[in-house]
Amino acid sequence: MKRFRSDTPRASKKEIFGWAMFDFANQSYTLLIITVIFPVLFTTVIVGDAEQDYRLGNLLWSVALAASYFLVVISGPVFGAIMDFSALKKTFLFYSYLLTIISTTLLYFVEPGLVVLGVTLIVISNFAYAIGENFIASFLPSLGPPSDLGKISGFGWSLGYIGGLASAGFVILFLGEPVADNFDRIRWVGPWAALFFMLAAIPTFVWVKEPGARKTLPKGESFTSIGFKRLGDTFKMVSQFKDLVVFLISVFFAMAGIYIVISFAFIYGDQVVRWDEAVRVLMFVIVQITAAIGAFSFGLIQDKIGAKLTYNITLGLWFLGVMGIWAVADITDWLNLTFSTDFEAQYVFLYIGVIAGLSLGSSQSASRALVGLFTPEQKSAEFFGFWGLSNKIAGVFGIIGLGLLQTQFGLHMSVLFCAFLFLIAIIICLFVNEKRGENAADEFQDVHHQSS
Repeated sequence: MKRFRSDTPRASKKEIFGWAMFDFANQSYTLLIITVIFPVLFTTVIVGDAEQDYRLGNLLWSVALAASYFLVVISGPVFGAIMDFSALKKTFLFYSYLLTIISTTLLYFVEPGLVVLGVTLIVISNFAYAIGENFIASFLPSLGPPSDLGKISGFGWSLGYIGGLASAGFVILFLGEPVADNFDRIRWVGPWAALFFMLAAIPTFVWVKEPGARKTLPKGESFTSIGFKRLGDTFKMVSQFKDLVVFLISVFFAMAGIYIVISFAFIYGDQVVRWDEAVRVLMFVIVQITAAIGAFSFGLIQDKIGAKLTYNITLGLWFLGVMGIWAVADITDWLNLTFSTDFEAQYVFLYIGVIAGLSLGSSQSASRALVGLFTPEQKSAEFFGFWGLSNKIAGVFGIIGLGLLQTQFGLHMSVLFCAFLFLIAIIICLFVNEKRGENAADEFQDVHHQSS
């Protein structure tokens, strides 16, 4: 009797909510530490090379993030194989969560001039956060049939951006802006992000079940050796999943662009657009709200029009948004000339942020759902390890690429590199056949079920 993945029962609402709460919880880290607050604090206060337009700080920030993603690249697929064999996904997830909390709390001690300590803690904390993203994503195929994965993934992303709003509200109200004069208060952003993550992720560990069953190790083998062997087997059978391979290449370029935006958008606003504090706060709120709306709305849409088309639509929005960011001064001049107005570039930049927000969660949600469609359940941790591998290699490539380019051409001109990455991702994804990729996963599932 054939068993297709459409037979996978939908998990309980409580379990799905518990899974999504990890997205809610970890947004405190990615938003406050990687995107909005700590990048500006690191580049302009802790490093603080204002006479060189903060190019050294920007480069060191890119190196720290790239190093953390490289650690994920070399460890993620092996961890995935070990988890699939040992049924220890929740254990791996818990240790990544614990390491993120501890290292993020220690950011409190990074004072102006303590650059090495700052870089070290960012490498450790972002590695733990990023590998945890792989771990939590590997639970997705067990939460329901393929027809539900878009909605479930979109729900997680949208709840995540609500978590971002919740965690940042405290910073806006009580900690203030990331400037030298406010350092004694804003240095608490690390402990606060860690506390929020620690408390909000508790439902994940209480309600989410460990998928699969532990298998007996052959004599003379360890989880590590089995992990490497299964990883080798996955490479050998990759020809059966050629649409997944092509899609992961597209994801590589798309995520390189997304990592640049996540890591440098607020640095760009501070250094190039030179926005006011009120506009910075407003941008954060707008992006979080539109990202939540985009992730949830596109999650519903993609189950009707397909994850591939949804993914390409969001990449198109990304391309337009980044080109708008690059041309924000020219767009402002054109608006003022055409409509006889007196717009400021920082407010035009704010409107462009709506496009970025709609794309931010929806593109990553569609990517995660499409990998879920192409993934047999018993290979979920390994395949999502490869998804994470593509993402993190992209992070290394994109962030280091921009970091080096901005040392030569400045941050403004370097964002064209980001737009080019999104364009390449769209072109490559045109060669992905969604139905064929899903059928390949079903066929693998059926063969494995019959042989077990």
